[in-house]
Amino acid sequence: MAPTLLILLWATGILQVDLLPDKKLAGLSQALLRWEPNPDQEGRNVKLGYHVKISAPQEEDYETRSTESKRVTILHKGFSASVQTILWTDPSLPASSWVSADLEAPAGSPGTSVVNLTCTTNTAANNYTHLRPYQVSLHCTWLVGKEAPEDTQYFLYYRYGSQTEECQEYSKDTLKRNIACWFPRTFINSKGRDSLAVYVNGSSKHAVIKPFDQLFALHAIDRVNPPVNITAQIEGTSLSIQWEKPVSAFPIHCFDYEVKIYNTRKGYVQTEKMTTNAFTSIIDDISKYSIQVRAAVRSVCRAMGLWSEWSQPIYVGNDEQKPLTEWFLIVLMATICFLLLIFSLICRICHLWTKLFPPVPAPKSNVKDFFVTTHYEKTGSNETEIEVISYVEEPGFEVLEDSVF
Repeated sequence: MAPTLLILLWATGILQVDLLPDKKLAGLSQALLRWEPNPDQEGRNVKLGYHVKISAPQEEDYETRSTESKRVTILHKGFSASVQTILWTDPSLPASSWVSADLEAPAGSPGTSVVNLTCTTNTAANNYTHLRPYQVSLHCTWLVGKEAPEDTQYFLYYRYGSQTEECQEYSKDTLKRNIACWFPRTFINSKGRDSLAVYVNGSSKHAVIKPFDQLFALHAIDRVNPPVNITAQIEGTSLSIQWEKPVSAFPIHCFDYEVKIYNTRKGYVQTEKMTTNAFTSIIDDISKYSIQVRAAVRSVCRAMGLWSEWSQPIYVGNDEQKPLTEWFLIVLMATICFLLLIFSLICRICHLWTKLFPPVPAPKSNVKDFFVTTHYEKTGSNETEIEVISYVEEPGFEVLEDSVF
């Protein structure tokens, strides 16, 4: 039978867990694992690797050929890791035994650490330098621990990459305790993929305040700005809307949009998703519309995050009250005309018009208003002359006749 090769692996010599970069700040959510290979294995013609297993605060399992490993994780609950040696070229061979190391949770009285720590970032244009045209602000809020004494004061730090800053602008509650922090400018890169580490410790004369740290993914806390320069116009029954990308370090192709069109007359809302910065819709041309747009960074540029707030509404179209007013006037005029027609017919049938409005005779002071016609007649031998004068009134006047014998 052919001989077989049996390789026995020994555990690493020393496993050490250190805080980074400063123990005072509990490493700002960083731990450095370091170990040394077993000296009995040095010089062997084999490629060794290491299997690292982290059991607290969160389980993680990976392999590496390096003898140190930096991990980004929360540390206020402590840290525990184990390492074993493996044959890198043939993982099927038996591994060494485990070597473990622990990092104790920082001291502090239970219930004194902050709770409900939340943070948001926002991007603004930076007009002071062309090298960095955008600046990122950071705003964090928290609640005081239930068991924290009234004289407790909290202090916040953040770390992004290798940069660490302490908060200088706090908001306070009625007991003058810090409950919020504001960084108008930070070292955060809004397009970066590193986690944001936030650490809050505290002090009190009556208790040891337990520190608290938390990791944030930038895409999950970035408050995207709404689109800008929104315009809309109506041509017939066509509504055209255009806008520009939000203030952001991301280019124009990195945004998805939602357009909300609200018909104020009918109370109908239309929402459309877009990947471009223009939208056209067929509408009712006698209505007034409210238009808003919001944006989100697309997954092709980073992990999908939050939608921005809706932009301020702009209005196009007719006032919702104008059609009602026009219809009211039309109906009112038609009603008046109908009533007048009915009234005139009743008057004509019942002869009420001459009773209500009798004719008034005109004065007859001017002789020239009349036509005078004289007729002369002679009868027999008596030579009696008869003069007949007729008065004919002009149209509209009463006809009078008088005879003189």
